[in-house]
Amino acid sequence: MDENSQSSASIPAKPQPKITPWAGPLWQGCAEGKLRLPYCNQCEACFYYPRLWCPQCFNQGLSWQDVSGKGKVYSFSVIHQSPLPSYQEDLPYVLAVIELTEGPRMMTNIINCEVDAVSVDMPVEVTFEARGDMKIPQFQPTI
Repeated sequence: MDENSQSSASIPAKPQPKITPWAGPLWQGCAEGKLRLPYCNQCEACFYYPRLWCPQCFNQGLSWQDVSGKGKVYSFSVIHQSPLPSYQEDLPYVLAVIELTEGPRMMTNIINCEVDAVSVDMPVEVTFEARGDMKIPQFQPTI
């Protein structure tokens, strides 16, 4: 091995999100292979990211519902230089904002797709990337 290459054992693991008490149902759903989002019992808004109140009406009466996991690319960028060593092997990769069928938008990666094939309005569906003992929602083109 030359001095410029690294063994995969020396590459740090990708970061895992910190699970807050109010986001626990999201991550439990991901572990089950389901995309689960908070839902307002008053105004019926479904939203992302999890928080303690509805961003539409500020109601705190929330529940959780499984959503379809389908949507479209709202915006994206191709990343050619990663700020973290753990993403070097993925370069180039796509960081995207996905507009879910149910309305909320999520920032995530597009995987299982050539970066040049990604486009705005491209239909996508959720898939889950194992990361340590967690599963992280990512999106791929709808087949």
